[in-house]
Amino acid sequence: MSRLPVYLDYQATTPVDPAVRDAMLPYLNECFGNPHSVEHEFGWKASDAIKGARARVANFINANDDEIVFTSGATESCNLAIRGIAQGANGGGRNRIVTLSTEHPAVLETVLDLGRIGMESVVLPVDCDGLLNLDLFERAVDERTLLVSVMAANNEIGVIQPISRLAALCHAVGAVFHTDATQAAGCLDIDVENWQADLVSFTGHKIYGPKGIGALFVRSGLRLTPMLTGGSHERGARAGTLPTPLIVGFGLACELAGLRREHDQARIRVLSERLYSGLRETYPSVQLFGHAQERLPGNLNIGIPGLPADVIIRNVSNRLAISSGSACASSAAEPSRVLMALGLEREVAETGVRISLGRFTTEEDVATAVNVLSSLSFICQRSRT
Repeated sequence: MSRLPVYLDYQATTPVDPAVRDAMLPYLNECFGNPHSVEHEFGWKASDAIKGARARVANFINANDDEIVFTSGATESCNLAIRGIAQGANGGGRNRIVTLSTEHPAVLETVLDLGRIGMESVVLPVDCDGLLNLDLFERAVDERTLLVSVMAANNEIGVIQPISRLAALCHAVGAVFHTDATQAAGCLDIDVENWQADLVSFTGHKIYGPKGIGALFVRSGLRLTPMLTGGSHERGARAGTLPTPLIVGFGLACELAGLRREHDQARIRVLSERLYSGLRETYPSVQLFGHAQERLPGNLNIGIPGLPADVIIRNVSNRLAISSGSACASSAAEPSRVLMALGLEREVAETGVRISLGRFTTEEDVATAVNVLSSLSFICQRSRT
């Protein structure tokens, strides 16, 4: 029997893996030194711990250690990537920044903000399945393009974009390519050499690490204008004392994610299919939003006709932890911006519920979720009478 409420909101955040928690504890107690203090052993120990964690993070994405810049999380990483390139642009006719309508606000709002101060912001639509139209993309990316930012896997509908193909198209016209891999990390094999991305953002709390720590991969030779100025930390890319406990936890979380990825994702795929199949027995007309195959295994963004998302969540909140979309926008009264970008009618988009499974989801959790959600069928019946 699952303990209630059952947690099925892994795309909002993951619990910290117990091994990660244990690895962090010494750096909250006896090994508390400032890693930038080079005159004594307390600083040396902290510095060594960060070096080890940096190597783990770099190995996770097949990068070099000196290509990793630690940040406070994915939002800062995305901002540093986009603003760092835009503010360092030296003219030459390149002032266009291209992104998608389904991007996380950390990217979309940053691109729009730069559009208000002189850059040319281009926001491309997606097809009804959430995938980018490559013909449209090729027409938008040309010799005027400075930067392109496309999310590797969507945080609401789990749709996976063809990152290596997009990077190649960008490089063919001399544009820089950034991808927000926050939701993809731990689910997809992130290899920056295969992807050929110039900048990659990701964070700790989506891969069973701590909140408040993330990273930006910056390909060697690429220069960014820092957003935070001060000391010469992170080779001048990001000033501020590094949080040793968080970085140690992040490093181990990355290592574990790499080791467990195939096992975790295979198990999660089976559980997701079981959950969706169970719901279809009660609700034959349930809709799956986003591409059916090109999506993360643990993501189910569904709509049940006659059951608005707010009604579902209100009726199950003490038994299931699920959401109506991105945690960064879930307080908004409007339907999901991502679902609306798929061209859905407002009434349909308002039914969208995101159910996301993870490393610690059990078969019992799935059975509970199916039972709880199926018990709401009386609401659908009542709405038809």
